[in-house]
Amino acid sequence: MLLPVLFTFAWVAMGAAMYHFGNTAAQAAAQTAASAAAAEHGTTAACERAAAAFLSDVGDTLSGVTITCQRTATTATATITGTALSLVPGWAPTVRQSVEVAVERVTG
Repeated sequence: MLLPVLFTFAWVAMGAAMYHFGNTAAQAAAQTAASAAAAEHGTTAACERAAAAFLSDVGDTLSGVTITCQRTATTATATITGTALSLVPGWAPTVRQSVEVAVERVTG
């Protein structure tokens, strides 16, 4: 009686850990991408390249990834959307993380 409960607990804990890992990877990729776009001469293309490079380094943590970058005169925003790994058949948890940072400017 106790063993099935322990297995279920372990299964749920592993699923939560995989979701958290995917969410954290998306957050870190968005931060890296937004920082690349916010550099003094940064572009949205640099933002997308930085996010893609970061996500390729973390492996198959996320699938079906969409990278969206925007840059205005004052802010740079990167949004990463993807599907995290799942242990439950038929359940594909979607993660979405967005980071906005100030664009570097020379003043004075």
